[in-house]
Amino acid sequence: MGDIRRYKMMVFSNAQPGREVEYNDWYQDIHLADLVALDGIYSARRYRFARNLKGDDAHTYMAIYEIETDDIDAVLGQLGVAAGDGRIRMSDAIDTQGSMALVYEEYGPPVASGT
Repeated sequence: MGDIRRYKMMVFSNAQPGREVEYNDWYQDIHLADLVALDGIYSARRYRFARNLKGDDAHTYMAIYEIETDDIDAVLGQLGVAAGDGRIRMSDAIDTQGSMALVYEEYGPPVASGT
């Protein structure tokens, strides 16, 4: 068993056209809970796009999942297994073709105001 490390998995997505309410209900009420029920994923929170500071296109929604594990590949591998066995319930209200998922490992200590 290795050292426990902390990661953030960020998922950028959009709803299928005309299915925004269904997408948001599913994502908030079902999908987040399905993922935090998996080993290693301990929290999840959604965000809605507010401002573009660079000029590139942006997804409407982002979810950030916090992960603690000594084996990030095992945590990520269980996502596919859980989707296949029904523990992660998907909705066709999400535009999966346009979605993007990235995982970042914590790097360096946090910096806060007043320090």
